[in-house]
Amino acid sequence: MAPTVTLRLGRLLWLAGLLPLAPAPAAAGLYELRLVTDGPATTGAEVTISAGLVAKDNGSLPLPADAHFYRFHWLHSPLVLTGKKEKPSSSTIHVVGNVPGDFPVSVWVTAANCWMCQPVARNFVVLPITEFLVGNLVVTQNSSLPWPSSYLTKTTLKISFLLHDPSNFFKSSSFLYSWDFGDGTQMMTEDAMVYYNYSIIGTFTVKLKVVAEWAQAEGDTGKGIMQKTGDFSASLKLQETLRGIQVLGPTLIQTFQKMTVTLNFLGSPPLTVCWLLKPECLPLEEGECHPVSVAITAYNLTHTFRNPGDYCFSIRAENVISKTHQYHRIQVWPSSLQPAIFAFPCATLITVMLAFIMYMTLRNAAQQKDMVEVADFDFSPMSDKNSEPPSGVRCCCQVCCGPFLLETPSEYLEIVRENHELLPPFYKSVKTYTV
Repeated sequence: MAPTVTLRLGRLLWLAGLLPLAPAPAAAGLYELRLVTDGPATTGAEVTISAGLVAKDNGSLPLPADAHFYRFHWLHSPLVLTGKKEKPSSSTIHVVGNVPGDFPVSVWVTAANCWMCQPVARNFVVLPITEFLVGNLVVTQNSSLPWPSSYLTKTTLKISFLLHDPSNFFKSSSFLYSWDFGDGTQMMTEDAMVYYNYSIIGTFTVKLKVVAEWAQAEGDTGKGIMQKTGDFSASLKLQETLRGIQVLGPTLIQTFQKMTVTLNFLGSPPLTVCWLLKPECLPLEEGECHPVSVAITAYNLTHTFRNPGDYCFSIRAENVISKTHQYHRIQVWPSSLQPAIFAFPCATLITVMLAFIMYMTLRNAAQQKDMVEVADFDFSPMSDKNSEPPSGVRCCCQVCCGPFLLETPSEYLEIVRENHELLPPFYKSVKTYTV
C-alpha cells in the first residue's frame, strides 16, 4: 500500500514540475499559423511547405525566444517527406508526390513538453500534384490598355511561357514548343518566347503545347527517355485605335425633308458617340451633347431641318484607347413652289371669263339682230377672220397663259387689230344721194 501512495505522489510532483513549462490557457487562440507553398508541382518534383507562427494582433504579442518551447506537428501522407528544417517560430518540410491528385497537408503547434495540452495554432493547405507540366503564358506589349487581356493591333506582342519548376526538376530537359495564335498561324520553336503581330481586331486564343524530354538515370528499369507534356492557353482581345470617322450623306437639302447621314468609324467598338448641329464647325465641349453608345462600326443619324441656312454636324467619337472629331457641312434651302399650284386658280378664272364673254356675245348678237330688222339692212356673211374667238377669250388667255402661248409681241398686235375690225360701228351715218 505504501509503495503505491509513494508512486502517485511522485507522479504528482513530476506534473507539478511541468506546469511552469506549459503555456498558459490564454495562449490558445492568440497565435496563428501562416502556410506558404511553392506548389502546384508535377509528379516527381519536390515541393516546399513552410509554416510560421505569428501573433494575431500583428506582432504586439512577443513570441518565446526558446526554440524548443513549441513543437510543429505535420501530417502530409501520402506525400513522401524528403527534408525538414525547424526554427524558433517556423518549420519547413520538403515533400514529393508520386501520383497526381490534391493532397491536404496539415500542421499544428503545441508546447514542446506538453503533448496533452491544447494546440496553440493550427492550419492546413491543399497541395495539387499533376502528371503534366506546370506553367503559364505571359503576354506583354509596349502599349498597355486599361482593361485586362486587351492589346493593340499592328503592335508587336511578346508571348512567353514560364515553367513552374522551383526545385529544378527539369534542369536537364529539352523543350519543344508548338504555337497556335488563333488566326490560322502556327509555328514550332525551341524557344519559350515568341513575338507576334495581329493585323485585325477581335478576340483570339493563343494555344501552346509544350513537350519536355530528359534522360532517365540508370536503375532497375534501365536507361531511357522520359517525357512530360503540358497544354496552355491565353485569351487575347485585340483592339484598334480610333483613326477617324467617315461621314456619308448629302450636302444640300430642302426644309422639311428627312436627311440620313451614315457614320463609319475607323476603330474598335464599343464607342461613345456625341453629335450636335452648329452654325460653324467647332469641336464639341464636354457635356455639350448627349452621348450615345455604339456597339458596331457604323451608325446612322437622321434629322429634319425646319429652317433654311448653313449648318455643320459636329461629331465626336471615342473608345477607351483614343478619341477623334469630324465635321459635315450642309446647306438647307427653302422648299420650291411648284407651277401646278397655279393651275387650278388659272383654269377657274378662264372658265368664268369664257362664260361671261359668251353671255356678252350672245347678248350683243341679239341686240344687233333687232337693229337690223328695224333698219331693214342686209349684211353679208362674216369673213373668216370673225371665226376666231372673241377678244375677251384671247385677253384671258393672254393673262393666264400668255407666257406659254405667245412668243413675240407682233402676235399680240395682230390679235388686237383683228378684234377691233370685226363689224362697222353702228353710229356711222348713212350717206344720202340727191337725184
